[in-house]
This record gives sequence, C-alpha cells and structure tokens, in this order.
Amino acid sequence: MKRAKLDLFVSLSRKRSIQILICVGLLYILLVSLEVPFVFKAGFSAVTPDGFNDPLSKPFALESEEELARKEAPIRPLKNPFRVPNQSPKSRPERRIREYKILSSLDVDGSIVNITGKDGFSGILKHAKEAFELGKKLWEELELGSDDQNSDRKVENRTESCPHSISMSGTEFWEKNRMMVLPCGLTLGSHITVVGKPKKAHPEQDPKISLLKEGQQAMVSQFMMELQGLKTVDGEDPPRILHYNPRLKGDWSGKPVIEQNTCYRMQWGLAHRCEGWKSKADEENVDDHVKCEKWIRDDDDHSESSKVTWWLNRLIGRTKKVTFDWPFPFAEEKLFVLTLSAGLEGYHIYVDGRHVTSFPYRTGFALEDATGLSLNGDLDVHSIFAASLPTSHPNFSPQRHLDMSTEWKAPPLPNGPVELFIGILSAGNHFAERMAVRMSWMRHKLVQSSNVVARFFVA
Repeated sequence: MKRAKLDLFVSLSRKRSIQILICVGLLYILLVSLEVPFVFKAGFSAVTPDGFNDPLSKPFALESEEELARKEAPIRPLKNPFRVPNQSPKSRPERRIREYKILSSLDVDGSIVNITGKDGFSGILKHAKEAFELGKKLWEELELGSDDQNSDRKVENRTESCPHSISMSGTEFWEKNRMMVLPCGLTLGSHITVVGKPKKAHPEQDPKISLLKEGQQAMVSQFMMELQGLKTVDGEDPPRILHYNPRLKGDWSGKPVIEQNTCYRMQWGLAHRCEGWKSKADEENVDDHVKCEKWIRDDDDHSESSKVTWWLNRLIGRTKKVTFDWPFPFAEEKLFVLTLSAGLEGYHIYVDGRHVTSFPYRTGFALEDATGLSLNGDLDVHSIFAASLPTSHPNFSPQRHLDMSTEWKAPPLPNGPVELFIGILSAGNHFAERMAVRMSWMRHKLVQSSNVVARFFVA
C-alpha cells in the first residue's frame, strides 16, 4: 500500500515539473517576441555592456538613402543617387541643410569615451580619444591657414589699398589715439600738413628736458611729431623714423629749440638740435637746404620794426642784400601750419610757408617704413592732410625717380674691356644705404673716369 502511494506522488511531481518547464518556455518565448521589436526600434546602440538606455551613449539615427550616398562620397558625389521606389513625397524624411567646411566635415566628439575602466578595451578608447583630439586640432589649424591665404588674396586683389591722399580732422585724430595710419608709407615727394596750436606752458616738477634741483619746477611747453614704423618686431616699441620735438619752453638751454632724432630697435641715435643758429657753411646740406635755419634768439619785441625796415629797403630799391631774422616758428596758443615733405636726401620741415629744418635719412630706415604719424604733447590738432602718397608698393617708387634723374644715373658701359667690376648687394628697402653709396665713393673721379663699373644687385 505504501509502495503505491509513493509511485503516485513521484508521477505527480514529474508532471508538475514538466508543467513548470513548459510555463517557463512560454514565458521566454513571450519575452523574446516583445524584446526583438524594441531592439530594432531603439537601435543596437541602446544596448551596452552595463545595461539598457545608457545616457552617455548616442542612438544611431537612420537617414535617407540620399543622405547616406552624399556622406559616403562628399568629394565626388553620385551622379544618380539611389531612391526608394514607390515612395510618396510626403513619406520621405525631411532633408536637413548642413554646413560643410572647406577641408573636412568630420564632427568628432571624444568626450563621451569612458576611459575609467581597467580592461584592455578602455586603453584602446583612450588612445582613440587622443587621436580624435589631435586630429581635430590639426584640422582647425589647416582651416585657419586656408582662411589666412584667402584673406591675403583679397588684400592683394584690392586696388585701393594704397590711397593717394588722406585727410583727418582733429576729432578723428583724437579718437584714433593720435595716430594717422599711412598704409604704404611715403615716397619721394610725399608731404604731410598739420594745422595745430601749441598749448600754454604748464609747470612740471620732473621735466625730462631740463635739469632742476629738488623742490623746483619749470614751465614746460613742447610737442612731438613722429613718423613711426607700425610693423614692429614682437616685444619692441615702434621705431621712430623721425622724431621732431619743438620745445617752446622748458629746455635746459633756456631758449626755444627744435630737436630731431631717430630710434632704431629701441636705441636712440645722436640728436640733432636747432637752437636758432644757421648751419655752418661747411656743413653738409640736405637737398640744397641747410639743416637749421636762423631765428631770433632773444625775447624782445623788435621783430615788427625789423619787418618795417626790411620793406622800406625793398621799396627804396636798395641793391645790397638785406637779411631778415624770423622769430621762433612756434608760439603758445598761436595757430601754425607745418608741412613735412620727403626729399631725395632727407625730410624737410616748413612752418607757415618757410623752411625751418631738414633732417637727412639715416641708416636702417626707408621711406616705405614710415607707416604712421603720431602727435603728442602740449598741442591741439585741428586737421591733418597727407598727399602724394604712393599708390603702389613704394619699393619701386624711388627706383622710378632715380631712372628719371640724370644726376644719380650710373654711367653707360664702356666700349672696351672693363678693368674692375664692383657688385653691391642690397635689400629692397635699403634705399638710404644705396643713396649713401651713390653720393660717396661712386662719385669719385677714379670711378667716373676709369674703366670701372659698379652696379647694385637688389633682392
């Protein structure tokens, strides 16, 4: 009896196990049937080794066949892109307009890479991320280089990059930090006119142009006009091609003076001072102009009587040459018109229509280097005019003037054999150095008369 009950219990337990297995199988089939559409709908990227719906992963969005064809060959697209047949226009996905850059349309984002793991796959991802970042940086540098080349081509194609003349009011000059930009510098015959008024003298306890004892102060009135080279070297101040400094009051000499100088590579040269004495007869002139004209050095008021005497002598018809001394060209709170002109040998300064000073060109500077005019100090600027500026690259302008000048033209080649040939190497902007050679040993009688040929090699 007990044996029969045991067999019945075993058979019932087997049937129950089979029923449980069948239920588990049906449940598995049901889950699989529900999971497969979800996978196809969300994309395989939704499944990660750590689970579903990882927020760091991005789904892979399927696009139209047209976009896929364009992406696979962005440089040489398909002539006849594949289209799905029997597809209505309304059912087509909307075509998105994208901006493709010149060099590449890759959009690499390595920030989503997880490199915290310790397995070998994380190391590969780390190197891939570094490669992505380096490649993106190189693409950006190449794109910037292409943009610079395009901008350079635009600048070269501009025909009005070198204006013939520039005018500026005092207000505009003040708004531009007291600087007038000369895009192509100066050339032979260029001139700049400044209309201004010196300010009244003011006291200073530490003036740079006079020596004072402790506790003393001096009345100072001065201004500076400078031709600067705006294309400077990194870490250096702009070079002063011409520093013109009229000192109405405050100079250590106690008299009004005009000081001229240059500053090359932040090193000032030897200052040239005009103190009211005319340059000596044996001193070298600049384009047949003296470096310093004479003016009245004392502060009396006999200038008006001197003018009357001069005009009376002219009316009487006196044959003897009459000399007249002009006062200092600048006065406090009095308007003046200053003109700076570029000659063959140097700069010439005219104030109120008469020549005042001349300053020869110095080594290291050329006319095209003067790309900016600045005015500082005790001065109110009313207006500035620059005319006869070069309309092309000024390196060729001095050459054209020398070709037209017979004085500095090299003698023709001799018919017979040459005894000595001298080649002078020079740079394109070393115009002053070439003029120094033309005015010195190239004018020697042995070079002019004998069978000697000297030529410049400009590069």
